[in-house]
Amino acid sequence: MAQEADRETDPHAETRRLVAVRLDKASIGAASRDIEHERAIAIHDLIEENAFFPLGDPDPGPYDLLVSLADNRLVLDIARQDGEPVVSHHLSLSPLRKAVKDYFFMCETYYEAIRTASRAQIEALDMGRRGLHNEGAELLRERLKEKIALDFHTSRRLFTLICALHWKG
Repeated sequence: MAQEADRETDPHAETRRLVAVRLDKASIGAASRDIEHERAIAIHDLIEENAFFPLGDPDPGPYDLLVSLADNRLVLDIARQDGEPVVSHHLSLSPLRKAVKDYFFMCETYYEAIRTASRAQIEALDMGRRGLHNEGAELLRERLKEKIALDFHTSRRLFTLICALHWKG
C-alpha cells in the first residue's frame, strides 16, 4: 500500500519536508531566461509547501533535494540540511515521458486557444490540462511509493519541476 505523508496527523510534519531543492547544472545544462524562470517558480512552489519523507530514514528531516539527469534517468539525491547524504533514487524517465509529452501538448493547445477560442472551449482545455497534470503526479507518486512518502500536492509540484526540466521554451 502506498504511504502518504499526512501533515495533520504526523508529529514530525514540520521536519518531514524539503527545505531546499537544487538542480544539477552539469546534467541539466544551461537554459534560456524563460526556462530558468519556470524552473525557479517550480522550485519555489515545491519548497513553499510540501510533505516529503524518504521511507526508512530514522531521522525525520528536514531534507535538501538535488535533482539531476543521468543515463536517461531522473536522479533524486536526498540529504539532510547539513549535507549528510540520506539516499539517492534513480528513476527511469520512460514511464513519465508520455505524461510529460501529453501535458506539453495540452498546454500548447490551451495557450493557442486563449487567443481565439470561446470561453467554454478554453475552460474545457484547462480542465483537460489540469487532469493530465494530476495523472502525471499520480504516476510519479506510484513510482516513488516504496521510496518516498509524499502527499498529492507535493507530487504535483515535483511533476511540475520535472516538466520544467524538459521544457524547451
